[in-house]
Amino acid sequence: MLSSLATGEVFAQLDVYPAKVVLDGPDSRWQLLVSHDDGGLSFDSTRNAEYRSANASVASVSPDGVVRGISDGETVIEIFAEGQKQSVPVSVRGATAKRQVHFENDVLPVLSRFGCNSSGCHGKAEGQNGFKLSIFGFDPAADLAALTQEGRGRRTDRIIPGNSLLLLKASGGMPHGGGIRIRRNSGEYRVLHDWILAGATAGDAEAAELQSIQVTPYDSRMAMEATRQLQVTARFSDGREIDVTHLAKFQSNSEPLATVDEFGLVTTGDSPGEAAIMASYLGQVDVFRAIVPQPQPERGSEFPQQPVLNFVDELVDAKLRKLNIHPVGLCSDADFLRRVYLDIIGTLPTAAEAREFLGDVSTDKRNRLVDSLLVRKEYADFQALKWSDVLRVDRLALGHKQAYVYYRWIRDAFARNRPFDDVAREIITATGPLSKHPAGNLFKVAKKPGEVAATVSQVFMGIRIECAQCHHHPFDQWSQRDYYGMEAFFTQVNFKSTPAGQVLLPNKKSTTKHPRTRDVVQAHALLQDEPDETPEGDRRRLFADWLTADDNRWFARNIVNRVWAQLVGRGIVTPVDDFRLTNPPTNPELLDALAKSFVESGFDLHALIRTITSSRTYQMVTTPSGMNERDEQNYSRALFKRLDAEVRFDMICQVTGSSEKFKGVPAGSRAIELWDSQVPHYFLSLFGRPVRATACECERANQPSVAQVLHVLNSPQIQEKLSSDAGQLAMLEGSIGDDEQLVEEIYLMFYSRFPTTDEQVSVSRYLAKADNRRKAVEDVAWSLMNTVEFLFNH
Repeated sequence: MLSSLATGEVFAQLDVYPAKVVLDGPDSRWQLLVSHDDGGLSFDSTRNAEYRSANASVASVSPDGVVRGISDGETVIEIFAEGQKQSVPVSVRGATAKRQVHFENDVLPVLSRFGCNSSGCHGKAEGQNGFKLSIFGFDPAADLAALTQEGRGRRTDRIIPGNSLLLLKASGGMPHGGGIRIRRNSGEYRVLHDWILAGATAGDAEAAELQSIQVTPYDSRMAMEATRQLQVTARFSDGREIDVTHLAKFQSNSEPLATVDEFGLVTTGDSPGEAAIMASYLGQVDVFRAIVPQPQPERGSEFPQQPVLNFVDELVDAKLRKLNIHPVGLCSDADFLRRVYLDIIGTLPTAAEAREFLGDVSTDKRNRLVDSLLVRKEYADFQALKWSDVLRVDRLALGHKQAYVYYRWIRDAFARNRPFDDVAREIITATGPLSKHPAGNLFKVAKKPGEVAATVSQVFMGIRIECAQCHHHPFDQWSQRDYYGMEAFFTQVNFKSTPAGQVLLPNKKSTTKHPRTRDVVQAHALLQDEPDETPEGDRRRLFADWLTADDNRWFARNIVNRVWAQLVGRGIVTPVDDFRLTNPPTNPELLDALAKSFVESGFDLHALIRTITSSRTYQMVTTPSGMNERDEQNYSRALFKRLDAEVRFDMICQVTGSSEKFKGVPAGSRAIELWDSQVPHYFLSLFGRPVRATACECERANQPSVAQVLHVLNSPQIQEKLSSDAGQLAMLEGSIGDDEQLVEEIYLMFYSRFPTTDEQVSVSRYLAKADNRRKAVEDVAWSLMNTVEFLFNH
């Protein structure tokens, strides 16, 4: 331990990375990282430290800790921070050697770093001002041709490199719509200059290839509103490692928790949680995890002793302890009743059901309630609605008859609680007449093999691979070869028209080729080795075997994440269909444990729902405490959940007792029973019903709008339901003469609870004073309908 020279405070040993710096080649550099630990937190001093080179003619060091080689030799960088001194030896070699610039390894990173090949500049589909680059540099050969052959060769002047349009525009020597991107005399400018001077070629065909990148540190436990400098190392196939921090691109997956600037400086916010900071370089990605705990509570505010009902609570509590966040207590029976009804069957409990449950004094009534809901028809209706969205039951694409048959097959799977691996397998391997095998309709609505591969990946694995169709995925590890390896599983699918209808036959001879290289791509799943030859038979069966295997790293985790999000209000991975290295789960141990339990149950959705709903985590109150009011991602309290459009409209119809007649659907059908997302209805469209054009969960809009608020407040259609002579309010007003009893019934209908004493007194007094009692009842009902308590699940 060393004392601070300035204040006398004692700090832990100063940590400097790396312990030794080796700079190899011209313009080589390395970012130093300086930090120390204090009170279980890591504090970064990289930008606050003072640096001094013992021999500035060998290596220089900038105020922010970047060491640059000047000439061959050895020296030492001295670092002063937190009253301490550390020394880092530096070895420089090849500093004056002639630069051997390689287009893909050296030039493309510069163009990517400064956004030249981004979608907002020359990388967009039509290019910019006649100059087009491949998006994110996915096609080096085309980029090389664009720079050296197009535009009459003016972009790269090999005789006088400084006259090249590439350098003149990028450095401000000529007007440029993108402004000055690269400063003259910078290392990046010299790379481009030396490449042009050397002939602007592709470079050595045998040059080492980039293998991976690594972000340092891997993670850090940081204070709120603190900073942390990152360093990015690129590793090449010849074993060479170079610092590419200045060329990497950074992005945060949760800016309220942590932001990152273009130089890799992470700044945390004032909320506890965990953020992932992505670094990308030449198609490779890695992640830094910023763990931001709540400040330590005062003495006497220890972690509360809440009941642990199953393994879910154990793992949630472990993460909350790590973040110094305290969970809240259990919700009331009334809140649980309403919550579990809306989550599992998308339906409010009736007043009679609420009265019965609230009056039950048995200790296991919550678990028994869940069991009863799982066998109700509304469970299958609600789950079929949600899965019809992502499995794309689209009447416009399939036709009325086939869309309905497809929907009924989905609903039957939930009504029978079929093991979900069987459901996935039947969809993926569907063969024969569509009238008998309606799961095959997915191949009709997603008509191209690549579209099928993308849909299957997103729905059953939670992975979005569409971006890799045209270029390397900008935020993940997937390449074009990965995309077309997935597509190759589905290119055999063929449809044949017969008198009995269309028949799906997996007998089409097909070869998948890489669109850029024209090489044959054999069918292979993500992160699996590509076979040398095309597998025999229906390749979809091989994919289904791989996907639904007990040890598949994505299938079970994706399904439990979707169910968790539906029940708890936020996925462990959010968005639920965006699993990627750069969007890690907030609680990976919880996700893995739920997936393991799901697999062991035989992929039983009922068992999964029972596990989640029986946990204390699911049953907590929504009211925050002083120790978790800023936590939105770690399940320290229950979250308010927006209701699906269909659920919300059914609630209005239920409490008013006025059903809706939907066009083309039998009378009495509820909104959650609508198999056709094209049924015209203003309310459903206004509140975000999806059109099922894609498999993305994002199609179901869940953002509030002024139009939604005004509609619930002023809609003539809602007023008609409230004031209907045949409606429930008119019936109750006419049959219950006692105001207190009437108020109790209304509150049970709308809120699934009894009114408080103040509510009972206030509303009863209002009814007693009213000249028109029925109109007063309607006013009370409309008031309750426009409250947060009614409009949200809580």
